[in-house]
Amino acid sequence: MMKKKFTLEIANPCSENFDKMIPNSEGSFCNSCMKNVIDLSKKTNSEVAKFITENKDKSICARLKTTQLEEQFEYNETSKINTLKYAAVAASVLLASNVSAQEKEPVKTEINCLKPNNTYKVGKVDYNHVSSAEISIIIKGKLLESKSNKPFNREIYPNLMLAVDGAQNPVKVNPKTGEFSIAAKVLKNSKTLMVTITANDYYLSKEIAFDVQSAKNNVLIKNIIIGSDELNKIYIAGGLGINYTK
Repeated sequence: MMKKKFTLEIANPCSENFDKMIPNSEGSFCNSCMKNVIDLSKKTNSEVAKFITENKDKSICARLKTTQLEEQFEYNETSKINTLKYAAVAASVLLASNVSAQEKEPVKTEINCLKPNNTYKVGKVDYNHVSSAEISIIIKGKLLESKSNKPFNREIYPNLMLAVDGAQNPVKVNPKTGEFSIAAKVLKNSKTLMVTITANDYYLSKEIAFDVQSAKNNVLIKNIIIGSDELNKIYIAGGLGINYTK
């Protein structure tokens, strides 16, 4: 058995929108390059290694997380002869263990258990219960790009979604105005909230200052100003390159 290591790269990056491709049993079909794009972004390292091993001689168009381009993958290459040899050894070991098991006679064992001590103490349990005052509020405002002070370009950042800690579901940001409204449960003394922003291939999670005390009638008005360079590109698609290492 020999271990092989490799890294991945997108040799020919593709700017097509993966979400607009037609899904099928093998991936999603890209009308631009007339190929299936295999989504490897949601697979584990071992699943990616298995896929590459089985398809290493094929031309692959894939979708990856940018973090996967920084990882090293590893798989075991085993010849059929070795596999058969190991199987034969395993079979002989199994046969020998079965024979030896049949030759052995059951051994009687006696276990002495200590008599339980039926003495129990009954009393009150004292504990401190710390309750944090949690309130339900609606956060309203606009998501704006810091340089232009305008909504994010919907062509570059489509399907903008916003979520905050304490909210059950993310909400869609208005692509024209940048407006959003989201209901959340927060601690009354909160000074910050964790905000998560997604836009197809982009992602950002950031702690932002919030003055919950300024909420009126359980409605907090707050614009969220984010630099476009803060949004990290998390997916990239195109022709897959495989770099084998020693």
